[in-house]
Amino acid sequence: MCLWRRKGPSGFSYYSTAEEVTEGIDGSGLTAIVTGSSSGIGAETARVLALRGVHVVMCVRNMAAGRDVKEAIMKKIPTAKIDLMELDLSSMASVRKFVSDFISSGLPLNILINNAGIGTGFMLSEDNIEIHFATNHLGHFLLTNLLLNTMKKTSCETKREGRIINVSSYGHQFTYLGGIRFDKINNQEGYSGVRAYGQSKLANILHANELSRRLKEEGVEITANSLHPGTVVTNIYRSNRLVTGLVNVLGKCMLKTVEQGAATTCYVALHPQVKGISGEYFVDSNLGKASALATDVELARKLWDFSMNLVRCS
Repeated sequence: MCLWRRKGPSGFSYYSTAEEVTEGIDGSGLTAIVTGSSSGIGAETARVLALRGVHVVMCVRNMAAGRDVKEAIMKKIPTAKIDLMELDLSSMASVRKFVSDFISSGLPLNILINNAGIGTGFMLSEDNIEIHFATNHLGHFLLTNLLLNTMKKTSCETKREGRIINVSSYGHQFTYLGGIRFDKINNQEGYSGVRAYGQSKLANILHANELSRRLKEEGVEITANSLHPGTVVTNIYRSNRLVTGLVNVLGKCMLKTVEQGAATTCYVALHPQVKGISGEYFVDSNLGKASALATDVELARKLWDFSMNLVRCS
């Protein structure tokens, strides 16, 4: 056990699981959207929210995988309220269709968890936007904007705080010089997969911060926060023989399980300790510290305007 990873002010730590951070919390009467919930921490987030009584809308690109996850959750939690809807965040048309279908369903919306993400090589989306930026940031940016009125209406009618959570990453620190390549988003020249991913994760934090500022200005009872879930143990580590031994020896100390990886998301989504807190960055179910670029107010505003222009054109 890594003794330096002690409990923080919240009473939770690196090792806390999603079930532990939500123990005793009644989420009945709440409705949550969770993107990227067909695997990994997204699936675990959906399961634990359902366990706490939340009506969960699982948003997935792969419907077959999504159905398998839903069935597995329902088998363990027969009383779970779960809907499954298709959403490809790399496609702005798919985002718009999803929102139209969701609004037509008449469901309220208390919690929006922007969890889905990809890490790959250079590609352009169907909207001709670099794939990391399109999927990890822009799709969630548009999704959030289109769902805001529903969240505001739900918050007003139920007198309950709405919560928007952007799942970012410690990787937001490994971005391009200046943070966001506004004039070179689609350029292959100087492109780095690691930095493109970092750029998109930085955008997640900047988006949450600027959204929080705007919601506070409106006086709306909706918070917006971002978080680092931790580095989670997945099969990707097993595919490289050079790191397999290190994972086996140090994995429990250096990497999180899926149950631990979903903890901070579930904590920020449900815990009463987070009530009224907005525009913050969480790590290990405690307040954390993001990079200087991530807290740059002017950069956040510039990204907002840049993103609005892109989604208008898509």
